[in-house]
Amino acid sequence: MGVFSPRDAADVGRFVREEVLGLVTTHDEHGYIATPLPLLAELDEHGAVRGFVGHFALANRHVARAQAAPRAQVTFLGPHGYISPGMVSAPGWGPTWNYRFAQFEVELEFEPARGGEAIVELVTAMEGEGTGAWTVARMGERFEVLAKHVIAFRASVTGATAQFKLGQDETPQTFAEILDALGEAPLARAMRDQRDVGASAIPSL
Repeated sequence: MGVFSPRDAADVGRFVREEVLGLVTTHDEHGYIATPLPLLAELDEHGAVRGFVGHFALANRHVARAQAAPRAQVTFLGPHGYISPGMVSAPGWGPTWNYRFAQFEVELEFEPARGGEAIVELVTAMEGEGTGAWTVARMGERFEVLAKHVIAFRASVTGATAQFKLGQDETPQTFAEILDALGEAPLARAMRDQRDVGASAIPSL
């Protein structure tokens, strides 16, 4: 396990549940095609990602190509940014770029009858189920019209790689100086979470 490897599979599960938006890429005789889509990660009992559920707009030309060539790559890129030598006091320290990244090989299975369910699942995950949470019921009849224009899919994970380059190799002083310079930026939170062996629990979606 390298210095920039996630601590465990659950780290990756937390990451993709926080980011949600993944880039779905397929390849066929016409070349590559990619679509950014919100994806809900399905986790196993250890917090590892075993699959995703999502939906395409039927008008997207990617649909027919993905149905014909359902092997895909799903990529997530989390908070990232340039780290300037001006942020730190260490002499001779060079610039770098910090980031979180995960990539999955998947097999897509389309589920035409689940378009409406897929939308409801995504909305519920984003809005929550508490008092005042927005629901598709507020759309009235328009929701049924919308649901006819999407197609749901499930993506089963067949392989995965991830790299979290978040300052794990920095001295405590340099790490603290970078955090101070970043302030409350999302990248600073990601760095703190990765440094902290007691990272927060997997978000509930």
